[in-house]
Amino acid sequence: MTIKSETREYKIRRDMIQRCTNPKDTGYRRYGGRGITVCERWLASFQNFLDDMGSCPSPKHTIERIDNNGPYSPENCRWATWVEQCNNKRTNRFLTHDGETMTIVEWSRRTGINESTLYSRAERGLPDHLVLSQERLSSRTGLPCNSKKSLRLFTA
Repeated sequence: MTIKSETREYKIRRDMIQRCTNPKDTGYRRYGGRGITVCERWLASFQNFLDDMGSCPSPKHTIERIDNNGPYSPENCRWATWVEQCNNKRTNRFLTHDGETMTIVEWSRRTGINESTLYSRAERGLPDHLVLSQERLSSRTGLPCNSKKSLRLFTA
């Protein structure tokens, strides 16, 4: 029989509480230090946490706050994989193309364009449709290299 202090869920709850309440914890600055809290119900007992969250679906899952600025609470938390969590970071850069909005990492997976290329294009201020262009872009104008159109046509 597994002792509750050895379960994955118990360790996740313990670490969550530490990073939100203990100023000596290495993660405190990014959590408790910026106002992220743990709801009273989960602070009160591990059983409350487990009743609300259920068992962790797999070793690849950990707790995620849906609203990164919100608390750890039943309404704002779910089990998510690292890939899912990486798409829910406050530092993400989003691009929209044909009405679909995704992170640069997701667009990189979909298009096959290197992430660093997409970030570089976005940092240069290019519109999203050019950031996501499959064509090689001029480093001077940001236009496709075979394009004779002026950059003015792409800025609004």
